[in-house]
Amino acid sequence: MKKSEKVKKISNILNIFFPKPPVPLDHTDAYTLLVAVLLSAQCTDERVNQVTPKLFKRAKNPLEMSKLSAETIYRIIKPCGLGPQKSKAIKKLSQILVEKYKGKVPKDLELLEQLPGVGHKTASVVVSQAFDIPAFPVDTHIHRCAQRWGLTSGKNVKTTERDLKKIFPEEEWNKLHIQIIMYARKFCTARNCFGLDCEICKTCYPKRIRKFKHKKP
Repeated sequence: MKKSEKVKKISNILNIFFPKPPVPLDHTDAYTLLVAVLLSAQCTDERVNQVTPKLFKRAKNPLEMSKLSAETIYRIIKPCGLGPQKSKAIKKLSQILVEKYKGKVPKDLELLEQLPGVGHKTASVVVSQAFDIPAFPVDTHIHRCAQRWGLTSGKNVKTTERDLKKIFPEEEWNKLHIQIIMYARKFCTARNCFGLDCEICKTCYPKRIRKFKHKKP
């Protein structure tokens, strides 16, 4: 099957299962989304959504957050893991937003990546979900599925992002990356599918008989 055929079939299946996928992380604006995405590193979205209401009750904007101590932030976000690093990053980036950007989250990807604790994936999520700027954030779910479905060589996350951007229309990126994450969590998990059982894997590789071996991100 040609890659172009796979792309059409995959898009059709994703649109059937998740025609209007919601943003997984609860937020009210670009700032609360930025903090939520930062907290989601090595943590489930469900856990983040349990923690952020408590955090945003104390501070819901950069100015309020910058006035909290890193220790106070840490006590609230501790269930998300990596608390010491994340609390310091949240306080510092909040201070920078106040001092440099008048309390606003910049829309520019490169400026976002310069903020403490904000990597390329986090910045991509913010510009796509908060500002509707085309981006294709690649997490472990997307990286793994792109390999299973034969859409990338899978050498690393950067390569996967580049390959997916080449084959999917730009206007679909923001919706598509959420669709793939949701599909992966429900149908194409490593334990329950591994390239053999879900509808997309069977559609792309109907003759595959052995578990797919992934390349690490």
